[in-house]
Amino acid sequence: MSTAPLSAAERRRPPLWLSIVACSVPMFMVALDNLVVSTALRTFAAEFQADTTDLQWFVNAYVLSFACLLLTGAALGDRFGRRRLFVLGIAAFTLASLACAFADTSGELIAGRAAQGVGAAAVMPLSLTLLAQAVPDRLRSLALGLWSAVSGLAVALGPVVGGAVADGLGWQWIFWINVPVGLVAVPLALAVLRESSLPGTRIDLLGMALATGGLIAVVWAIVHGESDGWTSGTVLGAFAAGAVLLTAFVLWERRARQPLLPLSFYRIRPFVLSNVVSVAMYFGVFGSIFLLAQYLQVAPERSPLHAGVLTLAWTLMPMFIAPLAGALTDRVGGGRLMALGLFLQAAGLAWLALVAGPDTPYSRLVGGMVIAGAGMGFAFAPTAAVVLGSVAKEHHGKASGANTTVREIGGALGIAVLSTVFLHHGSDHGGPQQFVDGLRPAVWTGVAVVLAGALCALAIPRPAHDTTPEAAAPDQDRTPAPA
Repeated sequence: MSTAPLSAAERRRPPLWLSIVACSVPMFMVALDNLVVSTALRTFAAEFQADTTDLQWFVNAYVLSFACLLLTGAALGDRFGRRRLFVLGIAAFTLASLACAFADTSGELIAGRAAQGVGAAAVMPLSLTLLAQAVPDRLRSLALGLWSAVSGLAVALGPVVGGAVADGLGWQWIFWINVPVGLVAVPLALAVLRESSLPGTRIDLLGMALATGGLIAVVWAIVHGESDGWTSGTVLGAFAAGAVLLTAFVLWERRARQPLLPLSFYRIRPFVLSNVVSVAMYFGVFGSIFLLAQYLQVAPERSPLHAGVLTLAWTLMPMFIAPLAGALTDRVGGGRLMALGLFLQAAGLAWLALVAGPDTPYSRLVGGMVIAGAGMGFAFAPTAAVVLGSVAKEHHGKASGANTTVREIGGALGIAVLSTVFLHHGSDHGGPQQFVDGLRPAVWTGVAVVLAGALCALAIPRPAHDTTPEAAAPDQDRTPAPA
């Protein structure tokens, strides 16, 4: 088989590995920091004399600003330059990390966490967009697989680093570690990544305001559903306000000349189903991980660091599987790989629900963790590839922002709903048996949602191929490039 000669543009590209590093390192910093904070909440409780509400806001302040500004971050990148916004996001996240490290009160830490979320909302979607444009089309799926492996590494190290903090390392190191990363990431991005934008793009200010307000209301209701009660007036009121604002957003986007989120995306079956798969995966898997990470500290009692190390059997698997899945995406089809990944996740979670007990040895749990982790690896890269491949290149930023938004909402909803199921059947203060009594039905709920996502993934059509792997999908399954 002959190899086509490289074009002049491809010869001028930086090495593939350097582009992946430039896009992935900031994303790694953003993903790791959120996971570490969640694991180290008990340390924060002692340091700041924080009550339960404060502890919730140490996490929720970040989730709210991050999830609700992703679409805005992607749109601002299209207008003012994706690399420029990416670098500004890294700088903002780094400075906010400094503010968190110097915090003396709960209020200061919550404010710093909200500022971190603002920076992360520019970093996360634009890292994927910049990577897709930095590599040739024939290598995109492989690059996305490697990018997903780095994301998997952040997931893997989060509980370990959080456990180390909880076991005695100064809590400030959660935030100090971001400073050297940011100092390296900014010049690297400027040197390696090319600037791109959509000339003539107008800022959809009303769309931004409606989308941000609606998402804030919905996410606020989700994260307070378990603590305040799903039928409480404040939670139902927030859901109602979110529904009104998001309905107004959709009506406005139908008439906006340059919408924040083109509604034509939602006539593209691969895009819609990939987003449904993302919601199901993050709902079931991350909601279950939230509880299982605590289970490893309770039954039997272990230190946070010990429990974090034991989760590596699960969380390291995407590092090895995601590059393989990325390389296979064009050949096998992203939908099939996503379905395989979610079926494996469901099998692994079911394994854990069946064998979990108040004194179950780790040797009986590790098999389920490995299977669930492999499933995550098979789902990450194909999802990103299908989302980006279903829209024109000009819309990669908006598509990435939309997918990351629903993914974060799915994860927040999964933690809230599965925690509610857990507390209905058990308790986290009544000893190992009561913890297991709540854990099992909660994890089975996660299994059901993940299986539903797997069935949706099977409905994703394979792109039509000609003689090259870069052949486009049929017109009805892909939005056309603007004239």
